[in-house]
Amino acid sequence: MGVRRQAREIALQVLYQREFDHGEIEEALDLFRNNFEALKGAMDFSERLVKGVEQHREDLDRIIEQYSSHWKVDRMTHVDRTILRIATYELLYCDDIPTKVAINEAIDIGKKYGAEDSGAFINGILDKVKSEERRQAE
Repeated sequence: MGVRRQAREIALQVLYQREFDHGEIEEALDLFRNNFEALKGAMDFSERLVKGVEQHREDLDRIIEQYSSHWKVDRMTHVDRTILRIATYELLYCDDIPTKVAINEAIDIGKKYGAEDSGAFINGILDKVKSEERRQAE
């Protein structure tokens, strides 16, 4: 597993945990650091993702909901919602990450941690986000 894949999976775990305990973000990151090993560099990138998602959470949820036909964000599974937040953050705020990479990583992680149809669900929403946000930028 590559460093960035592991970082995305760490971000998923930390943000998933926060869905239930609502503690401080640094406490959640420390809890992970103190209990699990990570590849060199993975924690730095996962912290960037976690803090970015937390900082932009309202905007991310609004955008995800806008492009998820007939789905409210709070009705999505915790895993799918968290993966969508991370990937949407990457698409909108991480210019150093190619769009295709952000989407493919989200789909693969969704297939690994989500339900049977999570990969397709995530792909459908992120493809709409990518297309519409690119059109608005032009």
